[in-house]
Amino acid sequence: MESSLALELVRVTEEAALQSARWTGRGDKNSADEAATVAMRKHFDSAAMDGVVVIGEGEMDEAPMLYIGERVGNGKGPKMDVAVDPLEGTETVANGLNNALSVIAAAPQGTLLHAPDIYMHKLAVGPELAGKLSLDDPIAVTLQKASELLSKPLSEMTVSILDRERHSSMIRDLRESGVRIKLLSHGDVMGAIETCTDSEVDLYVGSGGAPEGVLAAAALKCLGGEIQGRLIPETPEDYVRCQAMGLKHPEQLLSMEDMVGREGVLFVATGVTAGDFLRGVKYMGQRAETHSVMMYSGTRTVRYIRSVHHLFQSNETLAAAASS
Repeated sequence: MESSLALELVRVTEEAALQSARWTGRGDKNSADEAATVAMRKHFDSAAMDGVVVIGEGEMDEAPMLYIGERVGNGKGPKMDVAVDPLEGTETVANGLNNALSVIAAAPQGTLLHAPDIYMHKLAVGPELAGKLSLDDPIAVTLQKASELLSKPLSEMTVSILDRERHSSMIRDLRESGVRIKLLSHGDVMGAIETCTDSEVDLYVGSGGAPEGVLAAAALKCLGGEIQGRLIPETPEDYVRCQAMGLKHPEQLLSMEDMVGREGVLFVATGVTAGDFLRGVKYMGQRAETHSVMMYSGTRTVRYIRSVHHLFQSNETLAAAASS
């Protein structure tokens, strides 16, 4: 069941990637995001599941489709929680940069954290450090523990973090410790995933979107890594939203189990723009090539899929997209 459903979900992310990639480098992140969202929603109905969106494009009154609570799938398969990001990296696509993805995670109903669209403190690590560090520790303590566990001096360690003003103090502390820093312009999910790939990144730290934290948790569970998080409610309204989504203590430390549960979780993604983890969409006249990954935590199976798609759009439609 897992392999069959994962493959169906890959077809959904492929379509979202194919449509949004046409906006690469055009400086229009909203159109890129809309293209991905419309394509993803349109093709979800072919998936054999009875799914409910728990992380999506926003509340019902904020998003016309893929809103939280919307039912997706053909209703004939297992009951699933679904987390989506039709285009992870809208500005990445708009500016023609690397590592934009179309992403879906799915797990048995009642499993995935209903994370509100607020910031979350995060600490993500690969398999060698999983279960051995704590987000509660000061960053200097975390780095020292990681250095000892990895048998690597701080000068040979690499830490990734979003390049944001809110991280200026942490970035200064990282530089003073002597580690190498990989500053990310965008790509919160990919930043966490890199700790489990062949990249040199040892830790991902800092704050980013809470929904992206859950998607990253799904991927890291499949890859044997770990992510911990803590929500950052900044207003009374944020507290109300967190509690309405079932979080009695919004600022509690969230383990990976809190975010994606104990049962098996599926994670699928298709590259939109080029990256080290997944290649981006490549258009070849009336054909296009996509590169995707499908993973299942129950077996720790990771499959990469290269697909060639025949495009049936008219030349007029393609010309209109290119000129807009």
